[in-house]
Amino acid sequence: MSFFKKNIYSLSLIFFLFLADRISKYLILNLFKTSDEPNIVINSFLKFELIWNNGIAFGLLSFEENFYYNVLTAIIVLITIFLIFLMIKAVNVEKFGFCLIIGGSFGNIFDRLSYSSVIDFIDFNIGNFHWFIFNVADIFITIGVFILIMFELLKKNEKKN
Repeated sequence: MSFFKKNIYSLSLIFFLFLADRISKYLILNLFKTSDEPNIVINSFLKFELIWNNGIAFGLLSFEENFYYNVLTAIIVLITIFLIFLMIKAVNVEKFGFCLIIGGSFGNIFDRLSYSSVIDFIDFNIGNFHWFIFNVADIFITIGVFILIMFELLKKNEKKN
């Protein structure tokens, strides 16, 4: 059986996640093109604020020099390729977790290659607690990582019993 036939559901999910991220970023870019406001308040704990992140998660490892940015981008691409191989071997919930991470990663890689930055815009805070600004792809990646961690913990717990 060919790779594509065997992984059609996983590839479809990855494409859907990538598309959802692209649509959200397209909409937010158009929203900010037509708005003079620096941010758009949704409610007391959620607003949209457009930032261009040239680092990794939450703006860490931001570089001004293109060389370091390109090296970081290459590392992210290599990690994503490695995750694709892990996804191919995985089954069920574990495969789903990898798909979430890969779909989100593709969204952010697309930004890196197209804009030399990742589009972040979701600004979440509760009272004085203010989270980093993130995007839809980051949500998919975070949920995927959480699923894989829980899967490993449950698998380890089953081996003990």
